[in-house]
Amino acid sequence: MRHPVRLGIALTLALATAGCSTAGGGGSAADAEPAARPASKHAATVTSCGRELSLAEPPQRAVALDQSSTETLLELGLQDRMAGTANLKTKIPAAYAEAYAKIPVIAPKIATGEQLRSATPDFVVAGSADLYTGDRAGTREELAALKVPTFVSAVDCPQQNPPGRTPFELLFSDYENLGKLFGAEERAGKLAADQRAAVARAGANAPKEGRGADRPTVVYLYSVFNGMPYVAGGTGLPSEMSRIVGAENAFDDVQEDWPEVSWEEVARRDPDFIVIGDLSERGRPGDSAAEKRATMTAHPVISRLAAVRDDRILEVPGIELDPSVRSVHALGLLAQGMKDLGHAH
Repeated sequence: MRHPVRLGIALTLALATAGCSTAGGGGSAADAEPAARPASKHAATVTSCGRELSLAEPPQRAVALDQSSTETLLELGLQDRMAGTANLKTKIPAAYAEAYAKIPVIAPKIATGEQLRSATPDFVVAGSADLYTGDRAGTREELAALKVPTFVSAVDCPQQNPPGRTPFELLFSDYENLGKLFGAEERAGKLAADQRAAVARAGANAPKEGRGADRPTVVYLYSVFNGMPYVAGGTGLPSEMSRIVGAENAFDDVQEDWPEVSWEEVARRDPDFIVIGDLSERGRPGDSAAEKRATMTAHPVISRLAAVRDDRILEVPGIELDPSVRSVHALGLLAQGMKDLGHAH
């Protein structure tokens, strides 16, 4: 979930790119095989959010500006090509912990241009375009002028991708494009194939396609801030997850990823079940699944909903509801939950 901030720092970037590799990182999820070939001349061209990227050599000092990008690069076994990470929202999974520990953290939160400059990157990766602004890491145009290519997840700019591609397919295209740029095509291809298979499994037992009224409705409760619920709108990944498993997001008509709504509006839509995003590790008031449950059961209106009264509530890791290598895990939990609740067979 992205929350805009104002850092108020005027940037004058003078990034010095470096061609030397960082110290070798530890293992990631599949260390049994080499992740990528050594740096060598190789022409690779991909398009990222409307910008063509052409690299003569694989990046050697990549910086990931957010956790989803960091975990994607680690899953591709590219820790020895990473000069920095930033904006960690929750704990790194155990499978990546050893590799992650050897990568410099250039910023605990959103990186500024000065922090990015300190890492001397030759490539920058971000899950969302809003990390490339003048008061954050610098605009893509500024960085391109300084010969630093920038990559943005295709999921964040669907209007600049071929029509009809699902958010999961856009996510998998990120793996494949990063694999081309880093010379890690084999590993990227395997990751995309494995996750496509996971998506197919999640949808295997979905109810038959029918009119919206025939499909169970679901509200995704991401966070509660100042007493108000933030839920999944129609442009976020949960809407696609719902479609795959044969459900319907109750707030599909709201064209935002995570809009703030009222509890009364949640009650009016009266979902068949509720998915809670557990953000315990983030540590803000109201973030944990237990706190969200307590809020709903204490609310004079929400507590009367059948989904709350009958405990038709599923819990998934909150970070997995935003696009990342972890998202297929949340999709699997949703599919199993649908079966447990009697909505799938």
